[in-house]
Amino acid sequence: MLAISKKPLFRGIAVAALLAVSAGVFAQSPRSVSAPPPPLPPATSTQPPKAAPDMQMVLDALAGLGGKPIETLTPAEARMQPSAADGAKAAMAKKGMSTTPDASVTTQDVPYGSDPKQFARIYKPANAPAGGKPMPVVVYYHGGGWVIADVATYDAAPRAMSKALSAIVVSVEYRHAPEFKFPAQHDDAAAAYRWTLANAASWGGDPMKIAVVGESAGGNLAVATAIYARDNGLTAPRHIVSVYPIANSSMTLPSRMDSANAKPLNAAMLKWFGYYYQNSAADAQDPRLNLISANLRGLPPTTIINAQIDPLRSDGETLAAAMRKAGDKVEQKTFPGVTHEFFGMAKVVRGAQEANDLAVARLKAAFAAPTARR
Repeated sequence: MLAISKKPLFRGIAVAALLAVSAGVFAQSPRSVSAPPPPLPPATSTQPPKAAPDMQMVLDALAGLGGKPIETLTPAEARMQPSAADGAKAAMAKKGMSTTPDASVTTQDVPYGSDPKQFARIYKPANAPAGGKPMPVVVYYHGGGWVIADVATYDAAPRAMSKALSAIVVSVEYRHAPEFKFPAQHDDAAAAYRWTLANAASWGGDPMKIAVVGESAGGNLAVATAIYARDNGLTAPRHIVSVYPIANSSMTLPSRMDSANAKPLNAAMLKWFGYYYQNSAADAQDPRLNLISANLRGLPPTTIINAQIDPLRSDGETLAAAMRKAGDKVEQKTFPGVTHEFFGMAKVVRGAQEANDLAVARLKAAFAAPTARR
């Protein structure tokens, strides 16, 4: 074999990578969990707003767990890093609080598809309503940028909702990227919703009293699934709760700038997630991802919850504006002094408790309304 000098080629690759980063685009990843991360975007010195003391306590606890920057890792490495939920548990332990899950809510894992990742964790309150009255049902989609995290990472919010609402919460696991790229996660979210409608009664639930809730990537899935239900003639959710959703593919939104260096989610991580879950840059404009460009007419009443210190804050705010323009009933609230992932930290972050209370109140009202006749 001829020996070929690699120096000119390497320089060419390096220049191409630099140009790609400066342009904000790059080729998408292969389907390997060991695929190296994309080049880092240009650094910015902008510092995010100051976190509230209780939120900062969690951030400090998370930092103390020694995690590495997600945007510098492969997906396999990133999945082994401590999560924001781990940071919350560390803060709870420091305050002498129990980190054991509330045993008054039971769980059962049930498959809805053939892949090992296609299952749901079904939460049920131990004290079910008297007389065997069917319980309302919440389909919940977890976050993690469609690449990392799972139903175990996002246990706090669905467990708390099941108890507060005396409801069955179906926390959906879905196939992850880069092994399964977009739209696999949206396909799984829709399939799990159909499956829940078909099986809720067998779990003691009322399929006519159903809502969708999600956080981050799951906040996107909650809205996208409601659109899917509308377009396919399925029972519509009575309410959507979308917590800091991915909803707008613009990389120049205000929060992309002012919270570019926020924790635990920063702007570089958003590009990292996109690199692994998209097939090509064109996917970013698909209305299932870029929800502000979707047909949003005729969707259920929606509550959108955002954190002030979050590069996704503007996603929720612009989604609310787009939904109102489409004629939907929308309530959007940005909670000050908190960061991405705060929603599951109600035991130690006051803003999270307030956000949980808002979500529960809106869901209770939706479930209490008379069932519409077909």
